[in-house]
Amino acid sequence: MVSWALYDCANNGFVTPIQTFIFAAYFTKAVAENPTAGTHLWGNMISAAGLTIALGGPLLGAVADRVGRRKPWIGFFTLLCIAATFTLWFVQPEPSFVLLALIGVGLGTIGSEYALIFYNAMLSDLVPNKRTGRWSGWGWAAGYVGGLSCLVLSFFLFVGDNPLIPLGSDNALDVRATVLLAGAWYALFALPLFLFTPDTPSTGTPLGKAAVQGMRQLKDSIAHVRQYKHIVRFLIARMLYNDGLGTVFAFGGIYAAGVIGMSAQEVLLFGVALNITAGLGAFAFAWVDDWIGPKPTILLSIAGLLVPGTIMLFLSSKLWFLVVGCVLGLFFGPIQSASRSYMARTAPPELRNQFFGLYALSGKLTSFAGPLIVGWLTYISGSQRVGMSTVIFLFLAGGLILLTVPKAAEAHEEIVKGEAAKDDVLAE
Repeated sequence: MVSWALYDCANNGFVTPIQTFIFAAYFTKAVAENPTAGTHLWGNMISAAGLTIALGGPLLGAVADRVGRRKPWIGFFTLLCIAATFTLWFVQPEPSFVLLALIGVGLGTIGSEYALIFYNAMLSDLVPNKRTGRWSGWGWAAGYVGGLSCLVLSFFLFVGDNPLIPLGSDNALDVRATVLLAGAWYALFALPLFLFTPDTPSTGTPLGKAAVQGMRQLKDSIAHVRQYKHIVRFLIARMLYNDGLGTVFAFGGIYAAGVIGMSAQEVLLFGVALNITAGLGAFAFAWVDDWIGPKPTILLSIAGLLVPGTIMLFLSSKLWFLVVGCVLGLFFGPIQSASRSYMARTAPPELRNQFFGLYALSGKLTSFAGPLIVGWLTYISGSQRVGMSTVIFLFLAGGLILLTVPKAAEAHEEIVKGEAAKDDVLAE
């Protein structure tokens, strides 16, 4: 299981330095024609990648369910992400390299997210239900540690004031070197999964036949969606509170700078502090998930996001904003790890890849909505505080819908009964 959890650490070696911090900033400030155009292009690329992941995830999962093994799928998409990451080395600080940068990050994002579909689906086969929440939380914690470690290494090795490997800033060699570190990090920490983690056996079904069967199975699942109504409601709830999280990640630094008056260095330190507390929260609440179950853990996390999140809308002090923000950060990890745990405990074993594809869809399909609403509310009201209040309503709406969802064990039992009843009808 340690080998499985290390893959979270590997994956965040791409997400944190490439998608969020170093390369994203490099693209908007140095590669694109100007920061405004760069931000616009970057947002469009992330949206296009997210739509691809949302639409393709359920189908790929359904096909994989017919094939059996998951490691080949993880391996293919991991290699896609690593290869795309390494190509970013060739992106020089000139507008002529914009297309290469967008294609590289876009393909890397698709590979990273698709790999997670099959990686997440492995969880229930590796541990019993009573430990699912524990390992899901530890995996998320490993992810935060991996992302931050790769970021810190990039800073001290290449882009800091006195780097250990002084490549210089000519042609952005120092920044471009960080993508090589990110790709190597992903490859290194993904390797234990393939060497030591057991995989489900192959069904022997050829890929072409599996694709046809997978499409039929996905169509059948949609036709019998009432049988999976609890999972559907859970995915809708997750879509809402996950949009709230995504909006915090997208606008948190902007809000801290524009409303609280934090400098760029203070915003970076604030981001590091949030990631540390998120990792600690994911690690600590891993036991809580196994103790009280994933649904209560998610609801507790939503409450933990609502209260400090509301308080932060009224703060002006940098110190108190940092303190309350760190409390907020404690619940970033638990809400995500418990959501994965709920799906792992609930999804039918024979359809687990497909349902984690739907899980990916719920995380991406409306990811544009929160930032869009924040932007328009801020524009109309002239206040970032009013705009950021959107996240409170997204968390609240997600929590209210989740209240109507049964606990994981109850939902799984009803789905199993529904599957048995459907099989009886087909047999007749």
